[in-house]
Amino acid sequence: RERISPKILKLCELARKHGYSWAWADMTCINKESSTELSEGINSMFRYYALSEVCFVYLADVPQSATWKGLWWSKWYTRGWTLQELLAPRLVVFLDEEWTVIGTKTDFAQTISTHTGIPERVLRFEQDMYKISVAARMSWASTRTTTRLEDEAYCLMGIFGINMPTLYGE
Repeated sequence: RERISPKILKLCELARKHGYSWAWADMTCINKESSTELSEGINSMFRYYALSEVCFVYLADVPQSATWKGLWWSKWYTRGWTLQELLAPRLVVFLDEEWTVIGTKTDFAQTISTHTGIPERVLRFEQDMYKISVAARMSWASTRTTTRLEDEAYCLMGIFGINMPTLYGE
């Protein structure tokens, strides 16, 4: 029997605690050895987040004693792929290193806007993100980094409404 990741177990516990029968984790649900599945996953990820009832964001590097200001020191805010986790779902719930709820995207909309440049109205779904200029949307990603060069483009596809075949690594 394969060993199940403690992070996946905690996610399943959290989902069950909140009344959900299913949970999806991008870190385990895409087979990176299959180019077809990887391309489909890259093209669908933004949509998966957008269709979710809730997106739990586990911030392993935010101590339980930290206030909401601790969010800004988290590596999560520097990663390219996490921008879609912030923008696509209506409900985003932030959790600290002990899996304790810190607050929601709506709770922190003003502060998130200040730190990211993303308008509060976009974060609250009061303004369509796709009506924001391309330059402004690019600026939201400008301070974020990815491990692989091609991910700089791939992680923005949903934010720009792009769906295209991908050959990961090219």
